[in-house]
Amino acid sequence: MASSIEFRDFILDQLSKLKYITCKQMMGEYLLYLNGKLFGGIYDNRLLIKMTKSNKKYNLRAEIPYEKAKPMYLVDNVDDIDYLDKIVIDTCIDL
Repeated sequence: MASSIEFRDFILDQLSKLKYITCKQMMGEYLLYLNGKLFGGIYDNRLLIKMTKSNKKYNLRAEIPYEKAKPMYLVDNVDDIDYLDKIVIDTCIDL
C-alpha cells in the first residue's frame, strides 16, 4: 500500500521548523532528508526513522518499512512538533 499525499504533506508540515528538509518520492513511498542526509521515510502512512545510538533513548518500536528491508523505528507521536524535531536531529547526529 502506498502512502497518501495527504499524510506526506502532514509530516512535512510537522517538520517545517527544521530547515533543509527534503522529500523524494520512491515507488509510492517518500524518503526524508535533512541537509542531504537520509534519516527516514514515510512507508504505508507511517513515519519511520533509521536506528541510531542517539535515538534509542526514545524507546520507539522497530518496524520493517517493506519486505527484506532493515528495521527502522516507528514514530507514532507525529502530532508533537517539538518531539519530532528532537528525534530527527538526534537521528541525524549519528548519520
